[in-house]
Amino acid sequence: MMAKARTQFICQSCGTVHNRWAGKCENCGEWNTIVEEDPMGGIGSGPGKTPKKGRPVALTALSGEIEEAPRIHTAMSELDRALGGGFVRGSAVLIGGDPGIGKSTLLMQAAAALARRGHKIIYVSGEEAVAQVRLRAQRLAAADTDVMLAAETNVEDILATLAEGKRPDLVIIDSIQTLWSELAESAPGTVTQVRTGVQAMIRFAKQTGAAMVLVGHVTKDGQIAGPRVVEHMVDAVLYFEGDRGHHYRILRTVKNRFGPTDEIGVFEMSDKGLREVANPSELFLGERNEKSPGAAVFAGMEGTRPILVEVQALVAPTSLGTPRRAVVGWDSARLSMILAVLEAHCGLRLGQHDVYLNVAGGYRISEPAADLAVASALVSSLAGIALPADCVYFGEVSLSGAIRPVAHTAQRLKEAEKLGFSAALLPSASAELPKGSGGRWSEVGSLPDLVARIAGSKGALRVEDDV
Repeated sequence: MMAKARTQFICQSCGTVHNRWAGKCENCGEWNTIVEEDPMGGIGSGPGKTPKKGRPVALTALSGEIEEAPRIHTAMSELDRALGGGFVRGSAVLIGGDPGIGKSTLLMQAAAALARRGHKIIYVSGEEAVAQVRLRAQRLAAADTDVMLAAETNVEDILATLAEGKRPDLVIIDSIQTLWSELAESAPGTVTQVRTGVQAMIRFAKQTGAAMVLVGHVTKDGQIAGPRVVEHMVDAVLYFEGDRGHHYRILRTVKNRFGPTDEIGVFEMSDKGLREVANPSELFLGERNEKSPGAAVFAGMEGTRPILVEVQALVAPTSLGTPRRAVVGWDSARLSMILAVLEAHCGLRLGQHDVYLNVAGGYRISEPAADLAVASALVSSLAGIALPADCVYFGEVSLSGAIRPVAHTAQRLKEAEKLGFSAALLPSASAELPKGSGGRWSEVGSLPDLVARIAGSKGALRVEDDV
């Protein structure tokens, strides 16, 4: 008598397996995400089957010749930069982003560019009909290319189609949440179906050498929907980011087995599709008000690319019992730390002021080197003194009030000089200063020195030492 398979309940948000249904997942805390699914899901052996005996595999040494991974270069330099030099043959790339941000537009333009170079491209859409994809291709001037289209969601049918004829160079699956396999009995979009479909596509890519691009939906928190194991299975994970109120889009790499994990590609959305932005600094500094207090230009780094962006701060007296702290484009916890250091070591009374911080252009800063620029903008707004228009700022602030050096000093200063900035305020003992430069590099060792420097420019800063 065959044993009955035990029913499993799987969370559709995090993939945790539960023995019984519950309204709330204990692992991720989401409500109404636990669904009953087939415990086997078409993966592994069924109940009562004898495990297959394994076979020994060949072992190799670490030493030996190293072959560079062959890549497929597109005509889009920003996309190649984010990928580390282009699509690697036999790799699987997962791209996520908000609905309508431009994922399908980017991939259609990349597919058309590769098709013009003689590569075989197959675009499989599970969310749109062929007519809708053709309309997008006409708008992007890609309808004259040899990109092959298919509107299908069944995994077995897709694999049978890909196996026919010449091996494709690039396969685009839009999206993985619409895939369903006959091996799993659950509905499309569930954890079992997503995992099964992704496994099948990655297996095809590894066996044939075709590059596979998978489009994934995102949750309300901005993370790719489905089990996190999918991000571990693929070779690269990219997020397509942007603000609906701005035209720019950023393709950010968070995982890449064949390249750096901190590169970005910058695009600008237009009615003709996505346009590459070769110099993002000019885009983020295009509408500066050089005479306004509370604005400081931060010289940042995104991978190997230096980027200049304006940090805007507004410090205003509050009538509320608890002052407001609003942040856009930066870490709110880090802002609280900077405010605490300014009060503790510089004597600035900010407890009765609302503080608003914004990174111009909708850009998002993640590196701690922006601490000095943020502190400068806050002091400038509180004092009502405009900072020098030709100066950039970068440096990390410690809890003791000291300004710590950061990496890539030379690249930051060279980018500032290229855009017409002749001065920079940077931490003391900074290394890699460019030689033979005509710029004025001023060093600052602590936040009190920064406050004294800004106050000394016009002598108008009000510092209260009383508690």
